[in-house]
Amino acid sequence: MASSCANGSVRRASRRLGQIYDEAFTTCGLKATQYSLLSQIARSRQPKMRDLAQALVMDLSALGHTLKPLVRDGLVELQVDETDRRSRRVLLTEAGQQKYTEARKISEHVSQVFDKTFGAEETVKLRQALDFIASEGFAQSLLEELQSSSA
Repeated sequence: MASSCANGSVRRASRRLGQIYDEAFTTCGLKATQYSLLSQIARSRQPKMRDLAQALVMDLSALGHTLKPLVRDGLVELQVDETDRRSRRVLLTEAGQQKYTEARKISEHVSQVFDKTFGAEETVKLRQALDFIASEGFAQSLLEELQSSSA
C-alpha cells in the first residue's frame, strides 16, 4: 500500500538504502554517510566547510560531527583557508583518497545492482526527482506555499 506522506516514504526509503549501503561498505570500514562525505569532498576539491555542508544539505554542527571520525582516522584534514582565516577547508589525505577509491568501487557495484533491480530508466527518474526535492529552489517554493496557505 502506498504511503500518503512523502516525508515518511522518503525517510523509510533512505533508512533502507542506508542499511544496504552500510552493509556493502563494511569491507572497507566506512558507513554510507562517511562515503557520501568523502565523495563530495573529492568532487569539490578542498571545499570550505560551509560549502560542503550546503552541498550535503547539512548544518555545520552535523557536518563537524560526521567529520570527526574521518579526521581521527586520518582520512580527512581541516585546514584554515588562506584567503579567509575564519573559514576551514576540508581535504582528503593520501589515506583518505585511497579509502575513497576503494569505497567508490563498492558504491559503483551497489549502483549497478540497484539499477538492475529497480530498472535503469526508473533509477534515472528517481535520482532526478530526489535531486529536485533536495534543491534549494524546491525548498523555497514549498516553504513559501506553506506560509501562504497557513496565513
